[in-house]
Amino acid sequence: MTINQSLTDADQRMAKAVEVTREEFAAIRAGRANPQMFSKLTADYYGTPTPVQQIASFTAPEARIILVAPYDMSALPAIERAIRDSDLGVNPSNDGKIIRCVFPELTEERRKEYIKIARAKAEDGKVSVRNIRRNTKQALEKLEKDGEVGKDDVTGAEKKLDGTTKKHVDQIDEMLKTKEAELLEV
Repeated sequence: MTINQSLTDADQRMAKAVEVTREEFAAIRAGRANPQMFSKLTADYYGTPTPVQQIASFTAPEARIILVAPYDMSALPAIERAIRDSDLGVNPSNDGKIIRCVFPELTEERRKEYIKIARAKAEDGKVSVRNIRRNTKQALEKLEKDGEVGKDDVTGAEKKLDGTTKKHVDQIDEMLKTKEAELLEV
């Protein structure tokens, strides 16, 4: 693998880590209900754990209400159970056709809890980016040790790698700032 291939690969993997962090943030509830909050839920569908988003549609008629309509009515109890057992903090009600999830108003304590969760997820994302940096740096050092490239080339590549790392860490920090502002908004 060449230096440019290593740097390109690292950039792509870091971008993926940022995207995963963005998805994690989307699952954290802010002031309004969001169908993305259900992205991590799985329901037992014909004996197989299936993502709820694959077996039901979601609509948000109001800011704090999500309606879940299963495509197959036989999945209704399993979806309801999955929502009830989740950490969403909602008690679903089932009318035989749809499941209505009314999210309570966020308390100050709950907002602070969500901010802690968001910070932890941001830190996980930054750790992933730094791990990718470390692995790429080791690969570059190996190229130098094997005599495939010179020390100056590796030094220049490491500077580029540090710039790429900073760019992705800054993106995660910016997403965290946005999410914190969203959570504190009443």
